[in-house]
Amino acid sequence: MTADECISQSDSKEIPVSGNDTEGSVKTEEYQTVALHNSKNQPNVDCSFPVMKNNTGDEPAIPLTTGDVRLAQAQELWSTARDKPVKLRMETSGLGSEPPMTIHQMFLATVQKYGDYPALRVKKDGMWVSLTYKEYYQHARAAAKSFLKLGLERFHGVGILGFNSPEWFIADVGCILAGGLATGIYTTNSPEACQYVAHNCEANFLVVENNKQLIKILQVRDQLPHLKAIVQYKGELEQKLPNVYTWAEFMKFGANVPDSELDVLIDCQKANECCTLIYTSGTTGNPKGAMLSHDNITWTASATGHMINLKMAEEELVSYLPLSHVAAQVQDMWICMRFAGITNFAEPDALKGSLANTLREVRPTSFLGVPRVWEKMQEAMKAVGAKSSVTKKKIADWAKGIGLQASYNSMNGDSSVPWGFTLANALVFKNVRKALGLDRCRTCFTGAAPITKDTLEYFMSLYTPLFELYGMSESTGPHSISWAEGYRIMSCGKVLTGCKTKLDKPNTDGTGEICFWGRHVFMGYLNMPEKTEEALDTDGWLHSGDLGKHDEDDFLFITGRIKELIITAGGENVPPVPIEDALKEEVSIISNVMLVGDKKKFLSMLLTLKCNVDDNGDPTDELTPLVVEYCRQHGVIVSKVSEIVNKKEPTIYKTIQEGIDRVNAKATSNAQRVQKWTILQRDFSISGGELGPTMKLKRPAVSKMYEEYINKFYGE
Repeated sequence: MTADECISQSDSKEIPVSGNDTEGSVKTEEYQTVALHNSKNQPNVDCSFPVMKNNTGDEPAIPLTTGDVRLAQAQELWSTARDKPVKLRMETSGLGSEPPMTIHQMFLATVQKYGDYPALRVKKDGMWVSLTYKEYYQHARAAAKSFLKLGLERFHGVGILGFNSPEWFIADVGCILAGGLATGIYTTNSPEACQYVAHNCEANFLVVENNKQLIKILQVRDQLPHLKAIVQYKGELEQKLPNVYTWAEFMKFGANVPDSELDVLIDCQKANECCTLIYTSGTTGNPKGAMLSHDNITWTASATGHMINLKMAEEELVSYLPLSHVAAQVQDMWICMRFAGITNFAEPDALKGSLANTLREVRPTSFLGVPRVWEKMQEAMKAVGAKSSVTKKKIADWAKGIGLQASYNSMNGDSSVPWGFTLANALVFKNVRKALGLDRCRTCFTGAAPITKDTLEYFMSLYTPLFELYGMSESTGPHSISWAEGYRIMSCGKVLTGCKTKLDKPNTDGTGEICFWGRHVFMGYLNMPEKTEEALDTDGWLHSGDLGKHDEDDFLFITGRIKELIITAGGENVPPVPIEDALKEEVSIISNVMLVGDKKKFLSMLLTLKCNVDDNGDPTDELTPLVVEYCRQHGVIVSKVSEIVNKKEPTIYKTIQEGIDRVNAKATSNAQRVQKWTILQRDFSISGGELGPTMKLKRPAVSKMYEEYINKFYGE
């Protein structure tokens, strides 16, 4: 869509985003240094970042109004066409009735009030440098102009393939301002998987982090008919190729595009139009492109922040989870933008060990970890504790008993604490939180996959409760939220304010399929009407595919996933996750568990042992120190997974069987008892294909990969 077409489609009553017709010619090679503003509670670091200037020496003008509500006419609640708007699920009162906003309107509102506050911080040459909100906005506009100059078409994709960085954010927001569809691509994707996403969204541009990711795209470039250019945002190009640019080269292209041309495009954007695609990780079949509207994002960011009592310009977080996943994107980009928070970028090897250092440096006010991150922290702390003196162990155990009771009291609305809490807090809890970098953290969240009660209680014992979130790509992230004033252990909290939950086809104990309603519900899957109609019913409710129930206080508990249910040969429905989690709690050396037995006469299990990972994050044959110590306490001296598996080490196998026996003793029927199991030679991993990008188990993939082991259980 051209600028002229935008003008013809715009409502003449709407207020323009900007009346500035000055040509904001931006040159990236000219810099000035701006000190970090509002640096309370910040480490003593050099907080400067190259700031873009136009060629007149003046900062590009910022429009002075966020404009009125802009909605395109729409009759349907869903769409699968990139350029077709949808009807919003507006409420008549409360948070669900808030006026819709575009991404630009939300961004500009923050810039106008908090323009000099820090927005993005990243380490360069060992020093933290920052962009203020005003600078962030200017960079995003410059990127938008470059996309336009190079030919970005309305509602075409800009795929971003790389680790979290300021450039990732700027490319994403710049794409949206220029009228494109911002599309994250997982860095772990194969070239073929990258090609599928890029082709599906008709990407005009691919923004890649480095040569490793560039090579993937070059392998499939000739299969991408809509692709016009590739931009590499880190380092220099190893070879000069046509239409492949460095970030610096890319940012210069739009220097002579008038601000007015961009403003017209921004001005014609409507809150109920698509601006972002989140591709589901695709545990079965090709990933689906979930279309998110401006309103999906801006409303969800606002509603989430209000529910957990975020304060403007007071929040700070660490960005490390993949931004192609909805949870990281909504928290790191959009909630932070809405509440003028600071996003600090972790190092690319965050999940291989450097995250701990970043947390200690940044000391975030909130932190989101997938269950595996919290489990790794738990394992590391237990390993340190195992080396402590007898006296220190006794003090720690005493303190953790008090911490667990205090956490349960708080969870149940009881403000009293056990005797000795003040001393335990001073001796243990404060020191642990400081060592983790969580001493300023008001909210520690966990989500994206199930977490065990053992891990939740471990952190409760340190008086650091983990608040579970629940949602989907199709609900723009969160649907139910736990927070300090409202949580129950093993619950995913309460429904996002302004939204509704329905349990479809509940059974006798109230368990049914969880269905969502609200302004966070997505537009539909791009070019997939049949899949969209499977997800959204005729009344517009989003069917999650998850099973759950509410307690008497309306806290939501997830009991399983419909597609994951194991239906035994006898016809009994068995949700696998509770059984898997129960075994992990009974036998601490087990890393991953997958229950099998669909259409079989009995249940079996695939198990892996906890092991160290290499520099690439891949599992090794080396057992973790905790497993080595566990084995030693049972009279077995080993250091490798293979030593246990190859010998079927009798003592260790016996302890695992005893753990399974304890789990079986709690089973509600014979059909839910585990009869056979085996330990695999290698732990599950993302690179191995058993886990998705957020460490969620890919059951169909595991079943196929380990089909030989499964067949042996059943003599097939």
